Amino acid sequence: MKQLMPVRKVSCLNDKALIQGLRRKLFNFYYTYICAKLYHINLMKEEFITYLWKHRLIRGQPLLTFNGERIAIVSPGLENRDGGPDFLAAKIRIGNTLWAGNVEIHVSSSAWFTHRHDQDDTYNNVILHVVYMVDKIATNKQGDPIHHLEVQSYIDPILHGNYRSLMDNRLWIPCQKQVHHIGPLLYKSWLNRLLICRLERKTDEIMRLLQYFNNHWEHFFLFMICRYLGGKANTTAFGLLMQRLPFHTLARNHDQLFVLEALLFGQAGLLENQFTETYPRSLKKEYRYLRKKYDLPAPLDSSIWKYAKMRPASFPDVRIAQLARLVNLSKAKMFRKLMGTKNTREVTDLLSVNLSGYWNCHYRLNHGSAGKIKSLGRETIHTIIINALLPVLFVYGKQQIIPGIAEMVVDRFASMPPENNRIIRKWCMITTPPDCSAESQGLLELYNDYCTAKKCLQCAWGHAILRRTN
Repeated sequence: MKQLMPVRKVSCLNDKALIQGLRRKLFNFYYTYICAKLYHINLMKEEFITYLWKHRLIRGQPLLTFNGERIAIVSPGLENRDGGPDFLAAKIRIGNTLWAGNVEIHVSSSAWFTHRHDQDDTYNNVILHVVYMVDKIATNKQGDPIHHLEVQSYIDPILHGNYRSLMDNRLWIPCQKQVHHIGPLLYKSWLNRLLICRLERKTDEIMRLLQYFNNHWEHFFLFMICRYLGGKANTTAFGLLMQRLPFHTLARNHDQLFVLEALLFGQAGLLENQFTETYPRSLKKEYRYLRKKYDLPAPLDSSIWKYAKMRPASFPDVRIAQLARLVNLSKAKMFRKLMGTKNTREVTDLLSVNLSGYWNCHYRLNHGSAGKIKSLGRETIHTIIINALLPVLFVYGKQQIIPGIAEMVVDRFASMPPENNRIIRKWCMITTPPDCSAESQGLLELYNDYCTAKKCLQCAWGHAILRRTN
């Protein structure tokens, strides 16, 4: 007995140690399993599951609901970007029954209750809950369980890997290393589509501004010209100038260039200084008379105008003098004249104004310079056409229901050279350079609306890159 007792004690200790070891292993297994689940859930995004559902990329043989019933997607439905379920009017065969209704998408099924869909009548017609992981069975407002499709085992790992590579990198654009794979047909068709999207987006802004100018197209268009005539530095100042000067006053004096300059320079606040030269002193005297005659509002503060880091040809004084000349030559009917042009060359000719007289040897009032003709540069004219004329023509044609106006505007874009700015230069370094302004406008829209927000799943190029298998 004395010999057996130590043996039994050791056996007991070994059994206890064995159980503790098994418990530790079991705990480590579940801990690792749960951490892996949480890691994958954190990587998974609802927008990616939505993308898979929309493009029928959830594939499996057989495809089963969480309860083990066979499922066939007849129609994924229509994507709903407003309130309510994510997809409307879907058709899904579950077992032997064809269901018609709505589909809701989440990463985890418990989000159904987090968002309180179980208390919302809008979600009573949901026939399928598509989720990455089922952690709780969703029910409708009546307490009836909803069919679930858990997609984690139906996701193509290559597709998800491509998606993560786009989302996780910090390059200038997400697809910077893959964009060279885009074929020429997709390249051009997507940029043309983005050009239309850009024009549609600008339509809302144009309509709001047009209402501010009481639907006066000529006044509004002159305002639009001014926004791009002054460059980025003086966009705001030129816009305010057009709001401080009644259009009918300009129109009444369209045939008197000196009066137009007095009105514009005066309301710009650039005639408040003491001058030594005869011409600016004459403008100042004329403006005092005109301000009383037309009861004009107070002029702008001259400090609003910017000169630093600008080429002299872009100084506000030169641009204001050119604006006066445009009003003078067009007889205050600039928009009407430009509407009647047949091509870009005619538009360019109408906007190509040269200054003479005092402005041959001045870039600023009361500051002499070497003699040089001051004309609107081709780049400035193209900027006005691209950003002011063509978008306004697009909106005018839609409002007046003019047949073929959209096609004409697109053709005008296609007939002009591409812009040369920081974003376009960057695009040229990583993909095919644009052939025309239609494509450069598309690239600008792509970068500003898609790339910076990493909306790769809504981008035709992103869609093609995601589907690549090598």
